[in-house]
Amino acid sequence: MMVNTLSPYVYGTTRLGDESIPEQERIETALEVMNQDIWIHTCHKYGNSLDILCKAFKKEPTKVPKIIMKIWGNTKQELIDGVKENLDRMGVDSLDMGQLCIGGEFAESLAEGGDAVTVLQEIRESGFIKSFVYEVFPWTSELPLKALQNGSLEGIIDGFIFYLNPLQRFAANELWDEIQKTQFPIVALRTVSGGPVHKLRDIPGFAWVNYLQERAVEVAPIFEKSGVPTWTEFCVRYAYSFPNLKATTGSTSKIERVHDFLKATENVKPLPQNIMDEIAALQYRWSDEVDVKAEPWTM
Repeated sequence: MMVNTLSPYVYGTTRLGDESIPEQERIETALEVMNQDIWIHTCHKYGNSLDILCKAFKKEPTKVPKIIMKIWGNTKQELIDGVKENLDRMGVDSLDMGQLCIGGEFAESLAEGGDAVTVLQEIRESGFIKSFVYEVFPWTSELPLKALQNGSLEGIIDGFIFYLNPLQRFAANELWDEIQKTQFPIVALRTVSGGPVHKLRDIPGFAWVNYLQERAVEVAPIFEKSGVPTWTEFCVRYAYSFPNLKATTGSTSKIERVHDFLKATENVKPLPQNIMDEIAALQYRWSDEVDVKAEPWTM
């Protein structure tokens, strides 16, 4: 499975699309990432990040990284056309891993082992999109759970991809339990949940939504008790405490922060079990009380 070839740290390109940052600075960050020989994660909705990547790729065409990209569609042609349009913007011919952002009839068909399975298999075999991971949110977990239980994902989907950090575990409890029971592969998003836990807790407006500030209040004492020196290391060690984790993804515009992530993902040690148990208790409660009841895209 291609998911087994992921770099331990995957660079998220969200900040490359932030036009408040000088373009040359963003290109230099992209070039530094390319020099590290790591995967990247991108999407056409991240501002003009694809254009920044294209400029960086033209400067170093032998160092174009392997790419995970969000993809949408309910038919084979919709999936292919959307991917081709975005690859063309980057000057790239094929996609290493498609993050399936699907719902409705296509997701139902995949869960039932229907036509969607054939569509995805044909795309994989063509080599245009070499592999797939399935995006999960708390409010979309029902069909991915059904697909996993039915065996519909075998040979088609390499893993699930969702927010996974001490403040966010965006697979609903029943799906999470099944993922851990089967040890189905995971790619984690949003490594540090938007920033250091003390800033999320203490600085008004630093957390973009109130629930993150409230969760930071509960997690900060656990982080402090752990003795881990930095929030980045704590979050990376949290994610890698799950044996089925294949990579964790974090975004930054700063080259020094890229190196922080790289350092944290070298020789990762799992967090102590008592620390993991405390976080797990919080996350099971948050999932039932808040996450699965949230309006889509409000978290």
